[in-house]
Amino acid sequence: MYRSLPFFIGLRYIRAKRRNHFISFISISSTIGIALGITVLITVLSVLNGFNDQIKNRVLSMATQLSMSTESNFLPDWQQAASIADTNPNIAASAPYVSGQSMLTANGQVSGAFVFGVLPDLEAKISELSDKMVVGHLNDLKTHGFGVILGSELAANLGVMPGDKVLLISPVASMTPFGIIPRSKRFTVVGLFDAGSGFGFNDKFAYIHLDDAKVFYNTGDAVSGLRFKLKDVYQAPWVENQLANVFPENYVFADWTTAYGSFFEGLALQKTMMAVILFFIIAVAIFNLVSSLVMTVTDKASDIAILRTLGATPRQIMAIFMVQGSVIGLGGTLIGLLGGIFLSMHVTQLYLFVKHVFHLQLLSSGVFYVDYLPSQIMASDVLRICISAVIMSFLANLYPAWRASRTHPVEALRYE
Repeated sequence: MYRSLPFFIGLRYIRAKRRNHFISFISISSTIGIALGITVLITVLSVLNGFNDQIKNRVLSMATQLSMSTESNFLPDWQQAASIADTNPNIAASAPYVSGQSMLTANGQVSGAFVFGVLPDLEAKISELSDKMVVGHLNDLKTHGFGVILGSELAANLGVMPGDKVLLISPVASMTPFGIIPRSKRFTVVGLFDAGSGFGFNDKFAYIHLDDAKVFYNTGDAVSGLRFKLKDVYQAPWVENQLANVFPENYVFADWTTAYGSFFEGLALQKTMMAVILFFIIAVAIFNLVSSLVMTVTDKASDIAILRTLGATPRQIMAIFMVQGSVIGLGGTLIGLLGGIFLSMHVTQLYLFVKHVFHLQLLSSGVFYVDYLPSQIMASDVLRICISAVIMSFLANLYPAWRASRTHPVEALRYE
């Protein structure tokens, strides 16, 4: 009982009705402030994690994770190169491609596009193009069928649908009896895909069969290079260095971090800055906790003096108020943890409800890349937030508790 005295009195101070209701109000507001700060911080970070995850999925489902070519952009024996590269344990699949920038014309409309010549069976192993098809199928690309699959926005810009013809014009010129003219060929639209807006896939990408691309771009038996799917996309730079050590120096490698790395670094920086800014909400509540404990120490000066005259040591007095402040901090942290997890789990449904009731379109896929509010709770974020809040609450108790332990019984009882 002697050892649990500080714990017993500290809890008693929290439960008891106080003479000074203003001090009680400050203590309650401190608990609510800590809880509110943690709830908001967990929810915002979860939403940012959701955005980050959705954007990565959209980009990496269509973008080249890792590619290999040569300085001349011609890879003559791609089968042998693929067999060597596939021995790397971090490579899940590989596929050849022929690429080029071309112009597409139809119905008097002209649009530029990145055209990829692919083998449908192998392309399905390295990208999610087949899953993004909204009309037709990837296997509708046949050898020498001269079919083309367009992004939905690109097809809309050209005013074409499956079955219509488009004229593909290559910047590579051909020598004819009439002089040098651009190489062109009519292709039939056999399918449309929708990979989401925001990154140019829908309005800039077109796919044709690899054999048709060889004929159109006049590459002979060579291809432009190989594209790889990795078991862990975040190991792309490391795998790139491994392959560079295996192949000759004239081989050129590029991974997704070259094109999109700075964008995702910006997202990570945004998350960090948002966490720092919102963490000040918790800091304000912690300072409010310090104020409430200091006022409590002043209000309980006579109680402290009586305890000291009964034999309580300064360490026990300090422990009493450490218990009181710690319980407030832990209580606010626990409430904030439960509130943050609950709100993060239901923030998507809450956004859809507000959107439906008030007819508000707060998010546009053209600006934010997604048109809803995703959420992904990361245990590491939640753990860091809660541990930081508990540590800050503990540190906030030190000064008021030390001040209470320095109270002199004679001075405290002089005017009682």
